[in-house]
This record gives sequence, structure tokens and C-alpha cells, in this order.
Amino acid sequence: MAKIIPFKAVRPTADKVALVTTLAYDEYNAAELASWLDFNPFSFLHIINPAYVNQQKIDIEQRFKMVSTKYNDFKRDDILIKDPSLSMYLYTIKTKKAVFTGIMAGTSIDDYKKNVIKKHENTLDYRVKTLKDYFKISGFSTEPVLMMYPEDASLSEWIQQQQQSAPLYHFSTTNKEEHKVWKIDQSEDLDFLIQKFDSFEHLYIADGHHRSASSALLYDETPQKESLSYFMSFLICENDIKINEYNRVVHDLNQHTSEEFLLLLEEDFIIRKIEQQLWKPSQKYQFGMYLEGNYYSLQLKEVPESQDILSHLDAQILYEKILHRILDIQDLRTDSRIDYIPGNKSIVEMFNKIDNGDYKIGFTLFPASIDEIKYLADHNLTMPPKSTYIEPKFRNGLIIYEF
Repeated sequence: MAKIIPFKAVRPTADKVALVTTLAYDEYNAAELASWLDFNPFSFLHIINPAYVNQQKIDIEQRFKMVSTKYNDFKRDDILIKDPSLSMYLYTIKTKKAVFTGIMAGTSIDDYKKNVIKKHENTLDYRVKTLKDYFKISGFSTEPVLMMYPEDASLSEWIQQQQQSAPLYHFSTTNKEEHKVWKIDQSEDLDFLIQKFDSFEHLYIADGHHRSASSALLYDETPQKESLSYFMSFLICENDIKINEYNRVVHDLNQHTSEEFLLLLEEDFIIRKIEQQLWKPSQKYQFGMYLEGNYYSLQLKEVPESQDILSHLDAQILYEKILHRILDIQDLRTDSRIDYIPGNKSIVEMFNKIDNGDYKIGFTLFPASIDEIKYLADHNLTMPPKSTYIEPKFRNGLIIYEF
């Protein structure tokens, strides 16, 4: 049984919401970041990156303190306001390809610790600790953990009814997305949602394993503080999320010539040259490979006999058969020879990086499924790093949870 709660969110005033909210910080290149900071004084980027000119000259703790100071400046200037009532928020994101609707609420640290909230990814200790320190010093979180719940007809009907009313926010962004937010603060609606989620045996983290782990670590340090008993999540039906692959690019062939590399590949794969440049794998056990201006399809010759679903994951097969065995990449999380490109990006981006000499070879994958993610989480197994790029992604500065 999953426990969720309403909270008093901090959020932009309605007239400034489109100016305040931003993409995640790492979605901007240096030129874009500088442009937004120079020409938009209301951008939340001023909070999360307050020393963008001198950030290399200050230590991380000082930077986090500057984040806190700038955040409080935005509140003092009434750019950000705090809701007076405990609320949840219904949120719809309409992109060029999909529509995502879910509920913003507080989810329980206790559920996280007791595995009511299921995980499928490992975390890096240093990232968890750094993010914990960020939460502790800044005092807020604006990126919810993306959480999946099972399909439920009555909850879907409730959502459709709520969407008939006037939203709190309705705005568009420069990346051609449309956003709507409804404030849910009526006791009967909150009671319905609390009871509904209490009927779900488990929730599954789709994205945000480091954020949830950092919240749990912060709670362990100060368990007496009630607000730390929960962390903000975006709760969405498991059938409505979009799972993309993460494609891989590698700097070298581990001292193999291209001919040697292709011969080694033939031990495990049927190799076929592809003339269609925008081709992508259309089924499991199939991979794309770009090498020296040629694009190939790789079809696994023998499907793993093991019943362990981890051995059937395409990301795991690619690692075992190619990245580790042939290219000698040991740790996908730390090896500097490999990088990752989200599957929502055009495959041409990968081609360009290789043609420009930044990388030697690239691989495209078929996305994992919801069933695979849930199976791994249910059996306390973890996916290889960067196995999934999951949508939706959220606007920073739209709904803020204070610790």
C-alpha cells in the first residue's frame, strides 16, 4: 500500500510561469545557457546556476548556498509564491509526439525503504551524497521522481473529470510543448487520491533513482523533520510513459582494425549493411552499428537460454558481447571511452559525432519494455547503466517541494 500526501508547493505566479520554468540544466549547451541568463531575469536558471560566470572558482558548498540565496530572492520578489493550502497537482505535458498526464504529490520515504516503492537502477554513492547536500543546503527540490502506478479505470475517470475545469496554469514553451496544471485541494479529491494509492501494492520508479536515494539519505540524517519523510513525485500510469533507448558511442576499437572488429562480431551476430540511414532496430536482439561511414544491422545469432530476464536485455547483451568482450569496457558508469545519446535524439546526431572524429563507433538499441523494468524491480535486479531514457521530462521551477 503506497502512501501519498498533499503539500504546500512553492510555484511561479501565473503571469510569469512561462518565463520562470526551464528545461533541466544539462539540456542546455553553454551558448543557450548564457543567452537565457542574459536576457530572462525571471528564469529559474538564475537559481540553479547562480554563478554561471565564476562557477569554476567557487567550491560546491558555496555554490549550493548561492542557490539557496537566489531562491529566497525569487520568493522575496514574489516571483515564486507558496500555496497556503495543502494540495496535489494534476499536470499534463503535451509534446510534439505524446501527451503525458500525472499527479504531483509527496511519496513516502518509509515506502521507499520498505520496497513498496520499487527500484530498477543502481546509484552512484558520490552523486547521492552530492545531491543530498544540495537538498540540505538549498532547502528545496524542483525535479520530481517519475513514478509509475498500475492502470486504474476509476483514477483515469477522475483525471478526465478534473481536466474539464479551468487549469491553474496553461502555457507553451519555446521547445513547442504545452503545459497545463490543475491545483487539487478539495478534501474529497485529496481523500480519493490518498485512498486510491493506498490500494496499490507497489509503485515503480521510472526515473529519479538518485533523487529518491538522496532524499532517503537526507531523512536518515534528520529523521525528526516531518517534511523530510516524503519526497516529491510525479505519479503516472505505467501505460502512459514513453521508454526510449540510450544509444552508445565509443572513442576507439580497443586497438582492433575495423576488419578485425567485424570478424570478432561475426562470432555472435549476423551482420548486414543498411542503406537506409534512419533505420533503427525494430525488435529485441537487434542492434544498429555505425562504423567508418557504414551503417549495419546486427542480429544476435543465439538467444540466451537463461530464464533470467537480465540476460535477455538488449543493453546487457550489447555490453557482454561487444562492449566488454571486444572493446574491453569494464564499467559503463565510469569508463571515459564510452558516452550515451538519448533515443529521443535523431540518429543523425550520432552519425555526425562519429563522422566528425569525436568517436569511432556507435550502437543503436531497441528500447526496453515496462514489463522488463517491473520484472527487474520485483526481483531486486538492476539494469545496466543508461539503459532507458524515459519521458516525460519536467520543467524546473514549476512545482517546488520545500524540505
